[in-house]
Amino acid sequence: MYQDIRKNNIKTGFIIFLFIVVITLIIYFVCMAFDLGIFSIVIALIFSIISAWGSYYYSDRIILSLNNARPATEEEDRKLVAILDGLMVASGLEYRPRLYVVDDPQPNAFATGRNPKNSIICVTTGLLNKLDYYELEGVVAHELSHIRNYDIRLSAVVTVMVGFVVMISDFISRILFWGGVDNDRDNDRANPILMLIGLVCLILAPIFGQLMKLAISRKREYLADATAVEFTRNPDGLISALIKISDDPSELKTANKATENMYIVNPFRKSRRKKTSNIWSTHPSTEDRIEALRNLK
Repeated sequence: MYQDIRKNNIKTGFIIFLFIVVITLIIYFVCMAFDLGIFSIVIALIFSIISAWGSYYYSDRIILSLNNARPATEEEDRKLVAILDGLMVASGLEYRPRLYVVDDPQPNAFATGRNPKNSIICVTTGLLNKLDYYELEGVVAHELSHIRNYDIRLSAVVTVMVGFVVMISDFISRILFWGGVDNDRDNDRANPILMLIGLVCLILAPIFGQLMKLAISRKREYLADATAVEFTRNPDGLISALIKISDDPSELKTANKATENMYIVNPFRKSRRKKTSNIWSTHPSTEDRIEALRNLK
């Protein structure tokens, strides 16, 4: 476990560093394209550092806002609260995650936050209504596993930062495409190598960022499934939950491409029952996960 936590912390630091470098190069390219002078690299660096800081510290709020989540209450969500309280001892976590609920008929759940002290577990009303006690316990244990293994920090940082890169790349590309740059301006003072790298990052960063997000998501699901069984001692509960969630015909209205990798099962119905995963998959196939869980018995 501690080795996995250490790896996730290293990956998180590397991704933040890479994010700062990529955003710096993109903004530098834009500043020089608009002839903003020799301070372009300083402007770019400051912008990228502020963006990285905001993405890291406010990632949970951004993700909850994107999913229209509301805080859970003990009166309305008593079963969910009781299950979390029961799993806290088995998980060994010092801090109790905050609980949130998304009003949506599709059963699904995710965890987020920059560390266990600031962690959140969010479930849909569909999950609360359609799963029995032991199935819901398996899902909550799965999300607690992401928290204990620091997957939430890695996932939240990757989700928000990749989303930001995609957004800014799309915005700048539209400006450049519609002729927002005067190519006759004097850019002699610009570093041609940095300009070229900035242009390449502008074009390719969204693609590589998305692939990195998907690869990280697939790998962490197997470990979270196994750790959930360690907490509950009941693989059948999680297996049954995965089947129910995958077979449910509802669409999650609040889901989007930026956050789909965070859910326990891909929220988009068309890809949930694939028997094999590929480079574009956000999750391992449900069949592969079930097989791995059955091998734990």
